[in-house]
Amino acid sequence: MNTEGFTSIDLFVLIAYLVAVLIAGLYFSKKEMKGKEFFKGDGSVPWYVTSVSLFATMLSPISFLGLAGNSYAGSWILWFAQLGMLIAIPLAIRFVLPIFARMDIDTAYDYLERRFDSRFLRVIAAVLFIVYQLGRMSIIMYLPSFGLAALTGIDINILIILMGAVAIIYSYTGGIKSVLWTDFIQGIVLIGGVLIALFVLLKDIDGGFGAIAHELANGKFVAPTEKIFDPNILSGSIALIVFGSGLTIFSSYASSQDLVQRFTTTQNIKKLNKMMFTNGALSLGIATIFYLIGTGLYVFYKVQNAGNGAVDDVAQDQIFMYFIAYQLPVGITGIILAAIYAAAQSTISTGLNSVATSWTLDIQEVLSKDMSDKRRTRIAQVVSLLVGIFSVVVSIIMAHSDIKSAYEWFNGFMGLVLGLLGGVFILGFVFKKANKQGAYAALIVSTIVMVWIKYGLPADAVNYWAYSLISITVSLVVGYVVSILTGNKVSAPKYTTIHDIPEILSDSSWEQRH
Repeated sequence: MNTEGFTSIDLFVLIAYLVAVLIAGLYFSKKEMKGKEFFKGDGSVPWYVTSVSLFATMLSPISFLGLAGNSYAGSWILWFAQLGMLIAIPLAIRFVLPIFARMDIDTAYDYLERRFDSRFLRVIAAVLFIVYQLGRMSIIMYLPSFGLAALTGIDINILIILMGAVAIIYSYTGGIKSVLWTDFIQGIVLIGGVLIALFVLLKDIDGGFGAIAHELANGKFVAPTEKIFDPNILSGSIALIVFGSGLTIFSSYASSQDLVQRFTTTQNIKKLNKMMFTNGALSLGIATIFYLIGTGLYVFYKVQNAGNGAVDDVAQDQIFMYFIAYQLPVGITGIILAAIYAAAQSTISTGLNSVATSWTLDIQEVLSKDMSDKRRTRIAQVVSLLVGIFSVVVSIIMAHSDIKSAYEWFNGFMGLVLGLLGGVFILGFVFKKANKQGAYAALIVSTIVMVWIKYGLPADAVNYWAYSLISITVSLVVGYVVSILTGNKVSAPKYTTIHDIPEILSDSSWEQRH
């Protein structure tokens, strides 16, 4: 046990880690990337590196601290959200990746322009993504910095600025290749840190895993009040969480540029499939460990050490941070905190690069054609710098606000924004007759419906896990009906719908030509 909390040795370990990440990022950016290489890489990054990068991007501090906090304070009900990957990954592999690979898209929203023949739709989708990503990066900077500030006494503004600065530097200099390799390193640190924390926790608990299993069997896995299924599909239940999460994750695989950008690094479908399966296994496995840690923290603090009052004032999102500081050996604390910073920085650097890519290729280039590679790269670098600074400022503001559970707040926000984008993508994938007018109608009507649900109805009227289900359903129905009413004889471009997938898969010779 470490009664001193965060020590100077831990601070040294944390700073050494940040310096190492910065050096690694600059090393992988030593080859000057220009034009498409800055955005899509040079084809030299192995699939497993990209897969761990995808995992590290999706596993933010919101997961690192929020998941453990949720199972500490309650049950494993939100663990079932991870099972949504069992829906999302097969759907993405079967219906999305072949289309994206065959089209050789530059960004996610390049698909929308080519599918619906609309530059403006591409711009609108990119703006929605950028707004979503700005919110995501801000909360991801705030969450670990808030906990670390409480433990160390270091001003939270300094911690947020430091985290943002390191990510900005290597995102600015090296493009996607630098981001992928640094994400890979940080993903490994993440996995190692979580396993160390679980090992120490099991050692500290009387009875080890058996004590955790006892609590899980007595209401900590699924509480008696939590429903497996509710006939009211808009009310909270395990079935809704699994299905709603599956649609949200699938929407992100199809329409979120930070994830789709990983898919654009190769046209090899076998590599893309390996990437997705590995990402799914890592995500589900590590999420399960977080939930075990959360229940273990409950056993340790609330069952076996109840009444000491030490953790009474610790917020649920920060309980894992508290354990890291006061129960882990000196030095190990620094390593685990480095892992939390790794979760944050991998997500931030990806966000900066994807926003810069989307702004440059989806907005700037679409509005002013024929830009040189040098100008594209320069614009992307300036945008990543400005967006990084903006996110740091918003994060500092957010750090002084009151968000009960960052994970739940963020999932509601993500379901709203990604559901709107995902609905338009799925409309394009599924219906050959879907046209530009249908796509616009789908986006407008689903936006109105979702804003009304989120802000016009009582907070508990519609469970946030239903957001994607509602917005995608509205998009498909409205988009198809309007497309039929305004229809013409022009068919969807080749290789842009799921109906073209058999032909795509039967002729993979195009993979070798690129």
